[in-house]
Amino acid sequence: MSTADPVRRWVSARLRIMLWLLLVMAVALIAVAAATRSVLLRDVDHRINGLLVQETAEFANFVEQGVNPENGEKFTDPQPLLRLFLVRQHADPDEELLGLSQQPGDPLHRLVQEREDRPYQPLAQDVPSLQTVFDSPHPTGTLDRPQGEVRWAKVTIESGPGHPPAAFVVAIHPEGEQDKANDVFTMLLAISGVALLMTTGIGWAVAGRILQPVRLVRTTAAQLTGQDLTRRIPVEGRDDIAALAETFNAMLDRLERAFAAQREFVDDAGHELRTPITIVRGHLELMGDDPGEREETVRIVMEELDRMSRIVEDLLLLAKAERPDFVAPEPVQLGELTADVFVKARALGERDWTFAGAVDAEVRLDAQRITQAMVQLAQNAVQHTIPGQRVAIGSRSHDDRIELFVADSGPGVQPQDADVIFERFRRGTARRGSRATGAGLGLAIVKAIAEGHGGHVELRTTEGGGATFVLVLEREANL
Repeated sequence: MSTADPVRRWVSARLRIMLWLLLVMAVALIAVAAATRSVLLRDVDHRINGLLVQETAEFANFVEQGVNPENGEKFTDPQPLLRLFLVRQHADPDEELLGLSQQPGDPLHRLVQEREDRPYQPLAQDVPSLQTVFDSPHPTGTLDRPQGEVRWAKVTIESGPGHPPAAFVVAIHPEGEQDKANDVFTMLLAISGVALLMTTGIGWAVAGRILQPVRLVRTTAAQLTGQDLTRRIPVEGRDDIAALAETFNAMLDRLERAFAAQREFVDDAGHELRTPITIVRGHLELMGDDPGEREETVRIVMEELDRMSRIVEDLLLLAKAERPDFVAPEPVQLGELTADVFVKARALGERDWTFAGAVDAEVRLDAQRITQAMVQLAQNAVQHTIPGQRVAIGSRSHDDRIELFVADSGPGVQPQDADVIFERFRRGTARRGSRATGAGLGLAIVKAIAEGHGGHVELRTTEGGGATFVLVLEREANL
């Protein structure tokens, strides 16, 4: 096991969910803010390019169509042309309009539209940069100055003879617009930080509420013991967490039934085996040397050992009834199964055995288990009747149910015993004086087999006297 494993066990699912949520949200919010900044900066570029094109186009149009107001003729000297155009223009705060001319060997001559509210160092005061722009063979370009970036465009003026070369320059300082885009980006980051804080609080509360059943599962599992399996998790909602709680509760139900069956098996075995063990021990301790006495003791011991063996086998069968593979249903012809049970039951004793009819239908059931239950009911009928009395076996269809029954004409079951005869080690009062020596597990086994098929067993009175035991199976569950 790595050293990181113990640390990971202490990081709760709630915290991991929150960390992943915050990471995803932070990446998403930063991406949105960066995309917004990129869009704003692209808009700044488009506006600057559009403004440069507009200003240079206006000047080019003025050069082509403008006339000197002094003589009404076209300008031949670029100086008055630039001066007149600049006077008529109004530059934006981040814009400079300049007229440049220069005789070979002379300093650069500048005509500037002055503004007092410029938040930047004007390009007009940066003579080396102006000289770079004037000498550039390109109509547009960008200057990366220590004082800030400048985007420029120029229109070269064709001068007449005797006049110096000249150009009209539009310079735009994008820092102001770029700072606005950066301010928006900063504001979005601040809003994102607040949103992350709010998400942290809300997400922590919501995650805690959602994961509450998981914590209950952990707490409940920690509190479970072999003596107390009664705790359950309250199920709220209809989501995956509620399904987890329901699954955990179902698992606890199965565990509780398994532990209960185990305890019941041990208690029942201890209760029922105590008597035959005491009898065996007592006879062995008192056994003398007389051969007849020894033979009688051995006979009694063997009978008690056989009875203990039957009790253990019946208890094991009842314990197995809690398992999902207790019955193995398969398609069976009910009529043939009923006839086979009748043939087998006739060997149990000399009674007036009657075949009461059968359903000619195919059903899904475990033929061996059903046969075991029906033979047990037939054996029970034999124990409560005398030779010559009637015992009927058959099957029938009733609405959406299939019924297999054994009816006898014996003394029947007392009303006070009807609710207890299907419990383990319980016998009816009419049976206590009979010749039967069973442990009282037969009807409990019949009940377990019926319930294993999704049905139940019923006790009814027989017409003319007696008891009728009926295995009731749902037709839809077995067809």
